[in-house]
Amino acid sequence: MAVICDGHHLRIEDVVRVARYGEKVELAPEALERIKLCRGMLERKVVAHEIMYGVNTGIGEFSEVVLDDEQVKQFQRYLIYNHAAGIGQPCPIEHVRAAILSRINVHARGYSGCRPEITFTYIDLLNKGVTPVVCEKGSVGACGDLSPMSQLALSLMGEGEAFYHGERMPTARAMELAGIPVPGLQARDGLAAINGSNLITGIACLILYDAERWIKQAEIGAAMSLEALLANMKPYQEKLHVLRGFKGAITCARNLRQVIAGSDLVTGKLKTKVQDAYSMRSTPQVIGALRDAMVYARTQVEIELNAVADNPVFVAEDNLVLTGANFQGTPVSMPLDLIGAGITTVSVLSERRLNRLLNSALSVGLPDFLTKGAGMFSGLMLSQYTADTLIVEQRILSTPSCTQSIPAAADQEDFVSMGMNAALKTKQILTNAYGVLGIELIAAAQALDFREFTPGAGTRAAKAAIREVVEHLDVDRPLFPDHNAMMAAVERGDVLEAVQAAVGELTSSW
Repeated sequence: MAVICDGHHLRIEDVVRVARYGEKVELAPEALERIKLCRGMLERKVVAHEIMYGVNTGIGEFSEVVLDDEQVKQFQRYLIYNHAAGIGQPCPIEHVRAAILSRINVHARGYSGCRPEITFTYIDLLNKGVTPVVCEKGSVGACGDLSPMSQLALSLMGEGEAFYHGERMPTARAMELAGIPVPGLQARDGLAAINGSNLITGIACLILYDAERWIKQAEIGAAMSLEALLANMKPYQEKLHVLRGFKGAITCARNLRQVIAGSDLVTGKLKTKVQDAYSMRSTPQVIGALRDAMVYARTQVEIELNAVADNPVFVAEDNLVLTGANFQGTPVSMPLDLIGAGITTVSVLSERRLNRLLNSALSVGLPDFLTKGAGMFSGLMLSQYTADTLIVEQRILSTPSCTQSIPAAADQEDFVSMGMNAALKTKQILTNAYGVLGIELIAAAQALDFREFTPGAGTRAAKAAIREVVEHLDVDRPLFPDHNAMMAAVERGDVLEAVQAAVGELTSSW
C-alpha cells in the first residue's frame, strides 16, 4: 500500500518502507490543493515586487540585496549551485530516499511556495528508483541540510549524478531512462527544495527503527547471559519496576522474563546468589533508560517529519510571509545525541556481562575464557579486546554534537546544530553496537553449552539462531569470521526473529 503524504501523518515506519523497501509514494489531493494555493499567493507577490527573503533577495548575509526581475529568474539556479558544496563519499541510497520523502511531506503542508512540479518530481524520483548522488558531509544542520539537499536539488535541473538500477550515471540520463521530466527552477523553487533538516531527519528515522530492534536483541543477549551466569531472578519481577515507575524499565524486565520463561533458573531448581553484580541486576534500569529516551526521540523526529520546516513560510490563508528559523536542526540533533550516548551505555553493560562470562573468578563455575583447554587454548579472550575497542570508539563518538556550533556565513549563521554530525556518529555508534552485542551473544551461547540445566524457551531459540551462524568453539580458530558473521546477524535481526517466533512479540518502547 502506497505511503500517502498529507503533511500530517508520516511516521518512522513509513520512512523505512519507502527508503529501504521501495514502497510507492502518493501526494494527498488536499495537499496538492494547498501547494497550488500557496504558489498562487507567492506568484502574486512576485508580480507586485513585494520583498521576500530568498525569493527576490539574496540569502544569509546577502538578505538585504534586492534582486531585479531577471535576477529572480536566475537566482534559484545559482543558489543550488553555490550550496551544492559537500564533500566525501555518497550517502547510502536509503538515507537520500528518506530525505526526499521528508521534504515531500514538508511541501504537503502547503507553506513552502514551490510549484507542484517540484514536489511531483521528487515523488517520481522515489517511485521510479532514481536517487541523486549526495555527499555525506557538508551540512551544519541549520538553514537546513543545505549542501546535501542542494546536491539532491540539482536533479530538478537535470544536473548532477544519480544511481539508477545499481549504476551511477549523469542525472539527466537517469531521469530520461526513468521517464521523469526535468521541471527546472523558477522563483522560490530552489530554496523550497533545500531549506530544512530533511537528511538529518531521514537518517534519524532509520536509526531509531534499527535501534529499537537492537534494543530487543540486547535484552535477549542479557537474558542469555543471566541464564549462563545463574542469575538471581528477583530483580526482574514486575512489581519491583512498577514501584519505581519508569516505563522503559518495566518493558525491559517484562522482555527478560518472556525470554527466560520456563527456565530451571525461574522454577527454583538451581541455587543462586543472594544478590548479583550491577551489570546483571541493573539491566532493566539501564536498558529501560534508553527505552525512555527512544520515546522522546521518536516524538521529536515525528514532529519534524510533519513540520513546516521552511524559511520563509508562506501562509496563504492569511496572505502572510513569515521569516524565522524553522530549519534549525537542534530539535532532532539533541535527541540523536542522547540516543547515541544511550546505545553506548547499553553496550558498556553488555561488555561487563561479557567480562563476567569470560572471567572464571566471576562466572560461577564456567571455564576460563569459555574454553576447556585453557593454557593451550585462549578461547574467547581476544573477543573481549574487540568489544572493548568498539566501545572506546562509541565513547569518543558520544560527545554531543549539539554543543559544537561553529559560526558561519559572516556570523549571520552564528549558531548551528551540527545535526548531521549527530546523525552520522549515532549511526556509527549503532554499527559498533551490533558488534559488541554479537560478541556477547557468541559468549553467552558458548557459556550455555557448558551448563546442564534447561534454559528458557526464548534463550534456547536465541542459542539455536546463533549456532546457525557461529559454531561452538572447541579448539581455537580465527575469530574474526565469527565476529563479522554475528555482527551481520544482529544487524539483520536474526536472533530477534527466532526468539519472537518461539515466545511471541517482545514489547517495544512505543
